[in-house]
Amino acid sequence: MSYSTLSSTLSLAATPRWTGRPGRMEVWYATVTDPVTGIGLWVHYETIAPCEERGGEPYGHGWVSVFPVDGPPVTGRFGPSPVEPPGVDGPWFATEFARAEANHWTGTAGAISWKLSWQDTSDPLWTFPKIAWSRELLPGAQTVVAPTATFTGTVDVAGTVHRFDGGRGGVSHIYSHGNAKRWVWLHADLGNDDVLEIVSAVSQSPILNRLPAMAFLRLRIDGEDWPSGPLPALRTTTEITLPRWTVAGRIGRRRVRVAVDQPEDRCVALEYIDPDGEKAVCTNTERADVEITLDKREGGRWVSERAWSLHGTGHAEVGLRAPLAPAINERTQP
Repeated sequence: MSYSTLSSTLSLAATPRWTGRPGRMEVWYATVTDPVTGIGLWVHYETIAPCEERGGEPYGHGWVSVFPVDGPPVTGRFGPSPVEPPGVDGPWFATEFARAEANHWTGTAGAISWKLSWQDTSDPLWTFPKIAWSRELLPGAQTVVAPTATFTGTVDVAGTVHRFDGGRGGVSHIYSHGNAKRWVWLHADLGNDDVLEIVSAVSQSPILNRLPAMAFLRLRIDGEDWPSGPLPALRTTTEITLPRWTVAGRIGRRRVRVAVDQPEDRCVALEYIDPDGEKAVCTNTERADVEITLDKREGGRWVSERAWSLHGTGHAEVGLRAPLAPAINERTQP
């Protein structure tokens, strides 16, 4: 299936945005938890078009990380390779090493190779306002193309084959001028097709970089998305730290608190490079522990509405710049 045949809503979220313009970054990534083995998986495809002042040709690269329950994570990188803007009926991302198209992703990165298919009948989850995505009103935006995807396929790590049959996770899409100054991200499968997505970040852009982290939070429960409005959660506070980070505060008549633990032995720390050449370090795990509480205001007091606890199934990351960034953990590559 090409993206030109998708429904209009899904097409808006899934259609590649990069048209060859310099100073742009486009990312596709999938994160998965296997319900049988508990193994986590992160597949990341990225196109970088360097800024004009930096020079250089656009390139595609990426990586795959496997997070077993009985050992350290393992990562393999692919690229960089030359890329061209995707055609109308072509794949979302394609290089000599890796390929991503609607419902089918493949690739080879070092000693790791993967063949994955995914299905999701739910609507995209708009972490950022839809208008911000469609009109590029912000320095960068993310949308979850498939928030409750079911994955099948295999991942081969140096001859050890991991099979995914009914793995749960998400497929997301980013288009931006580069990574934030610092950020946190969470994808939490809450069961029964309920899901929480959070992106909270401090921008690299002048003026905006003086503001505290701005949280974009979307919770889908029983098919309804909350908050219903397009604005970020302005009355929340984000603590961007490792190994634990939090987002907490009030949104309308509800109060939310999210605490995410990323134990060091379950994480990989990888270097990101922006279109302008600046660098950041992302510390990622697909086996985070997550505590979520949601309260509502009734009769002048707070009443517990819902609560969730995830143990080793949260998908999360923290992005930092020097001098706060951790050491790059490239030793995990096979």
